[in-house]
Amino acid sequence: MLRPLLIVPICLAAACSNEASHLPNPLLLPGQAIATGIGNARYNARRSQVSAHVAQHHSALIAEITVGGGPRMTEAMDRARVPEDRRPVLLRRLREDIVLYSADAEALVVALMVHGG
Repeated sequence: MLRPLLIVPICLAAACSNEASHLPNPLLLPGQAIATGIGNARYNARRSQVSAHVAQHHSALIAEITVGGGPRMTEAMDRARVPEDRRPVLLRRLREDIVLYSADAEALVVALMVHGG
């Protein structure tokens, strides 16, 4: 009778490891789900603001990209939370692919959001 009872603690001890596991701690899952939901809601709200701004000012944004920036592009980067030090690099990349961003406003939104913080 004692042998079957020893199997449970041995199995539990064997399950402990210093190696990384792909399974998260089940006790933390509810908190992680809430945090993920809040993070997604914030991202979606910010993306909606960027998308609305780009849709409203698309042609002006394209013009500003070709000359190296302007107030509407600054506003778009502010809404996407693009860090100040990344903005020159982003403008250069946008200028390099201006044909794509001229034809597709959604591609411009994606580029802004990818570089945003």
